[in-house]
Amino acid sequence: MRTGAYLYPWDVDGDPAAAGRLAGLGLTGVTLAAAYHAVRAVTPHHPGHRIVTRDAGIYFQPDPARWRDARLRPVGAAPGDDGPGAFERAADALRAAGLPVTAWVVVTHNSRLADAGECSVHNAFGDVYPWALCAGSDPVREYAGLLAAEAAALAGVDAIELEACGWYGFEHGSAHDKTGNVAGAAGGAGDWLLSLCFCGACASAYREAGADPAELAGLVRAAADGGPALPGDVCAMVDAARAAASGRLLAEVLAVVRAAAPGRPVLVHSHPDPRAVGANPGYDPAVLCGPDGADGVVLACGNPVTAPDLVARTAAATPPGSRIAAVLQAVAGLGGQPGTLVAQAEAVRAAGATELRVYHAGLAAQSDLAAIRDLCRATAATRQ
Repeated sequence: MRTGAYLYPWDVDGDPAAAGRLAGLGLTGVTLAAAYHAVRAVTPHHPGHRIVTRDAGIYFQPDPARWRDARLRPVGAAPGDDGPGAFERAADALRAAGLPVTAWVVVTHNSRLADAGECSVHNAFGDVYPWALCAGSDPVREYAGLLAAEAAALAGVDAIELEACGWYGFEHGSAHDKTGNVAGAAGGAGDWLLSLCFCGACASAYREAGADPAELAGLVRAAADGGPALPGDVCAMVDAARAAASGRLLAEVLAVVRAAAPGRPVLVHSHPDPRAVGANPGYDPAVLCGPDGADGVVLACGNPVTAPDLVARTAAATPPGSRIAAVLQAVAGLGGQPGTLVAQAEAVRAAGATELRVYHAGLAAQSDLAAIRDLCRATAATRQ
């Protein structure tokens, strides 16, 4: 199996030894962040820093002409924070070391753009999520397409991976987060209920489906507060409206990427549960990788217990020939089990995964890197 790893530009940019160190692991490629959400990250191997803090931004040099008439425009990192051009510098170094580069683009998770509120997710209580762009918004679909197309067409990029290319909702790591009681609320549906959007665009979609947005919001509020669950027909209507909106977003993004970068593979981070939101939004794998769809799906397989079932469920629904990339958590400090990576890889391969990603080579300690190296050796043997 082919084994790649995730990286941030600042893991490589400014560290002349980084590309060689990563190539020495035996990786078959890297997935490098070109547009990313706000993050605080450790850089255990960089000679110039140990902790980086970045707001949401892009790390490649944008074409102003492409964005001249756009209603939402990407924001570059601040000067001195690996601003536009860091992606290109890191990609050049990685390719010179023999590592193909996939552009990693985070779409609807953007606190700088969502903070304005106009195109953000609004829950049934009227709260605005300043980290989540609404997948049903026309400006967001336009932004997503332009962003993905530009990243995919960058020189030296071999493929593109789209994260959060769909509904983003309640789930969000935040400073001093105090929301631990939400997931188990409403019979386990708390996350989903608080991820339903009631912005202007979504309200219009509900009206088109025959529902009154105010009445629907009232039902959602009651259910979220422990009252009656949403009736089955209401749930079906909401699911259909949201699936239609996210489907439009995905279709438009894929169309402009294909036009801008013909032949470059497009993989989408997703989950087969249609109600899933966040970094891996829910899509029917048969549709996601069907006609005019993506070339493959990227699955978060950080839990070794549930990962094989997730892969098997997805593999059973995807068309033949689709790529299924299983992402294994390789950093012990993030809850991973690097010592069992080889066994985890064999389990997801047997379940139908066609390739692997490890998260995250830039965050990995020396012991984690050793485990990644062992994994690469083991998976290289399966390619021979």
